[in-house]
Amino acid sequence: MDKSKRKIFLASSAELVEDRREFEIFINRQNKRWHERGVFLELVIWEDFVDAMSQTRLQDEYNNALRGCDVFVMLFWTRVGMYTAEEFETAFGQFKATGRPLIYTYCRKITVPMDEIDEDDAASLLAFKKKLKALGHFQTGYADRDGLCRHFGEQLEKLALEGFFGTIPGPETAASLAAGAPSNTATLHGSGAIAQGAGAQAVGAGGVLIGGNNSGSINTGTIHTGGAMFLGPVNAGRDVVGGNQTVHQAPAVAPARSDPDLNTLLAGLAAQVQAKATTGQAETVAETVNALATETAKGDKADDSKLAHLVKGLIDLVPAAVGGIVSAFASPVLGGLAGPLTRAVLEKIQGGGPAAP
Repeated sequence: MDKSKRKIFLASSAELVEDRREFEIFINRQNKRWHERGVFLELVIWEDFVDAMSQTRLQDEYNNALRGCDVFVMLFWTRVGMYTAEEFETAFGQFKATGRPLIYTYCRKITVPMDEIDEDDAASLLAFKKKLKALGHFQTGYADRDGLCRHFGEQLEKLALEGFFGTIPGPETAASLAAGAPSNTATLHGSGAIAQGAGAQAVGAGGVLIGGNNSGSINTGTIHTGGAMFLGPVNAGRDVVGGNQTVHQAPAVAPARSDPDLNTLLAGLAAQVQAKATTGQAETVAETVNALATETAKGDKADDSKLAHLVKGLIDLVPAAVGGIVSAFASPVLGGLAGPLTRAVLEKIQGGGPAAP
């Protein structure tokens, strides 16, 4: 998988040296996860530059490096130093000219009285905040380093949803690929089982899991579903022995937990999306809705990033079903499970634009 490299320039005053170190560690750790999705995050910091004599100021070299970055992150607290302010001006000028770097400003919340802060420092802080307000750009406050890293991590996921890194797999797909899960390969569990279709898995002795288009007689033997069974669209030329004949049935959502309201919502969502989908989309719609059911079944432990990618996937697949998807997540049951990334996707489509460029 080709790596999509994005450069992140970090600027801050010297008083936030520990925050800088924590942010650097955070990016390095994030790279382990983003590497699986084909993305490499390169952090550009002044510590990486050589303090050797050059024909220009060393700050000029920082500024030139900044102009080649995709993201500019600025941290400030009780003061905004001259060089940090210069780096912001450079980043903002480059953004106006080219649309890059994207600019994020973070202000650590002040926990000491303002009258204990040096007057010049306080003046530089207030002047910078006034400048941001005039530009229509407002800083994000953070109370500690964990809050800073958590917020920026969420911003990276939002950027991924908006296509900032190009076309990359979602976190769930990437994790599966990183674990070595093959595609278009059947995996046998037990003996005597048969699996058909891309990525299908055999279910055990005497049982059959069938994917793709199939014709002719298929003898599955006795199937024990454990109380739930998923059926995609079925074209039956004659009676299905031991079951019901179903023609273009909307995908049924297998209840994953004892929450009738959630199951009802998901079943209704599946039916609405399926009604808007074409025949060729039916199987993918069914798989996506069931993946959504599996994730929402985790309740408060549901992965917001996975939910966001699944919702976006449904919208991209069947744009005509946007109304039904938004209505489903407007309910307290599903809406309560939507985190900031999922809400961002829903808010974007309600604003009239696509879920992602």
